[in-house]
Amino acid sequence: MLRLLHPAQDPVRALREHATQRALGALGYPVPRVLAACGERAPLGAGFLVMERLPGRPLLDSRRPGLGRTLALAQVRLHALDPEGLLQALNDEGRAAGGAFDRSAVSFEGHLAALDRRVGRAGLGGLTAGMRWLLERRPTAATPVICHGDFHPQNLLAVGGRVTGVLDWPNVVVAPPEYDVASTLVILTVTPIALLPVPALLRPVVAALRRALTARYLAVYRGLRPLDAASLPYCAAAACMRGLVRVGEARAAGGEAAQNPLDASSFGERLAARFARASGVAVSLPPRPG
Repeated sequence: MLRLLHPAQDPVRALREHATQRALGALGYPVPRVLAACGERAPLGAGFLVMERLPGRPLLDSRRPGLGRTLALAQVRLHALDPEGLLQALNDEGRAAGGAFDRSAVSFEGHLAALDRRVGRAGLGGLTAGMRWLLERRPTAATPVICHGDFHPQNLLAVGGRVTGVLDWPNVVVAPPEYDVASTLVILTVTPIALLPVPALLRPVVAALRRALTARYLAVYRGLRPLDAASLPYCAAAACMRGLVRVGEARAAGGEAAQNPLDASSFGERLAARFARASGVAVSLPPRPG
């Protein structure tokens, strides 16, 4: 299976993903094995990875009961892993790539700093105050874990309710577990129902099912691993900012980048509203295309 990065993305990201998946596989976590990775734009015009194809379908496609529980169990299992194996793999891979990166590439501080740089480069002035709020209040006391950053049912493959693989690792960060949980909650609650391939008449039913899935996921996670409730609003704001920056960059660039259905939808505005509720700081994005 070929994963080809966008030509505008740093091709070295493919090597970071390779190191991440290699480390997680060595720790026994279900990820696709990377057969080859290229951190240069040649020969395909962008960085790429070639991975084994795992059995299974996306978890949401299974339509089996217990999706929230399955999602929580897989995330708790990830958060129980020792991050040092991942951090050392990044050091080793980065050194082999001529010092292109190291363990700081997945630190929470590095993650926030990268978002701040992207806000500046894209001229996203409507996000500046929110970014400043995050930088001034970053958590310091929590024990960090390996966070996927985009952990939702479509990134989990399953057969008969058993998870066979977790996909899509470019957003990995070593951070408090509340950040990963908050990211999942934001995805499950903020993504517009209208984007799902269901008839309009069934959307209220789907919305109710999504609320039930979200509640079950959170209850199971909390039953297995404690969460610091006081830090969840900050982590939710940080999770929203990651999405806000991506949507803002796409809209600022215009053209095909802004025509992605998610970025062209109300998703960005919903993220902005969620950020404001969590932080008390108003943020805004460039207008939607069309």
